[in-house]
Amino acid sequence: MIRDITIGQYYETESIIHKLDPRVKVVCTFAYIISLFCFNQLSGYIIAAFFFWYITKLSKVPFKFIVRGIKPVLFMLVFTAMLNLFWTSGEHILIKYGVITITAEGIKRTIFMALRLVFLIIGSSLMTLTTTPNQLTDAIENLLKPLGKLKLPVHEVAMMMSIALRFIPILVEETDKIMKAQLARGADFESGNILHRIKSMAPIIIPLFVSAARRATDLALAMDARCYNGGEGRTKMKPLKYKKQDITAYLIMFVYIALIIITGKYLPF
Repeated sequence: MIRDITIGQYYETESIIHKLDPRVKVVCTFAYIISLFCFNQLSGYIIAAFFFWYITKLSKVPFKFIVRGIKPVLFMLVFTAMLNLFWTSGEHILIKYGVITITAEGIKRTIFMALRLVFLIIGSSLMTLTTTPNQLTDAIENLLKPLGKLKLPVHEVAMMMSIALRFIPILVEETDKIMKAQLARGADFESGNILHRIKSMAPIIIPLFVSAARRATDLALAMDARCYNGGEGRTKMKPLKYKKQDITAYLIMFVYIALIIITGKYLPF
């Protein structure tokens, strides 16, 4: 389960998506996520699914590898779906037992909410799988550059976001090692009630925090030893420049957004 987390990992291969400007991938990912909340019809989800399938084919990232990232958040998906199922009121009541009421509107909202969260997770995973942490840092810094005029530390913010993403797979691997070490010493994380399971996580959480603090200290010392002092006066080894393929990607995203708006406005389903 721990190794199934894909956000923050990079899948190295040669594809059109990997070669795109990282700014394009960041902007298009946010546009895709926002578009998921701009419709409430089945046709919109079909278009979103087809669009994601098309981009996945171009990225050459195995679909099973992307979907694997849903497993760690499966409990959250089920919990959110249950809340929408039991707490959505409607005119067409299907099941009513005590305080539990299931309506046709609740089932529809549950399915759509689950699909929305799945597309959100796999869409974000695909961006990190096709973009290195350094590219993400440069893209975020460049996109937030106008905020620098307001005296905001744009470079530092971009660096922190990049480091946070980079540390996700590292901490996941560290957690897996700690769990295996504790299991070898007779630890039990499966049996007992919920409170017992929560208490049994202490031998994992405490060493993980200590390891994370040690890594953060080592990283800070390494940056200080290299005289790192922020983004002021720094140059780029690989300056970001838009190419024809990047403009084409923006156009494709524009067509997708337009199609979503048109279907949401004129199609009844």
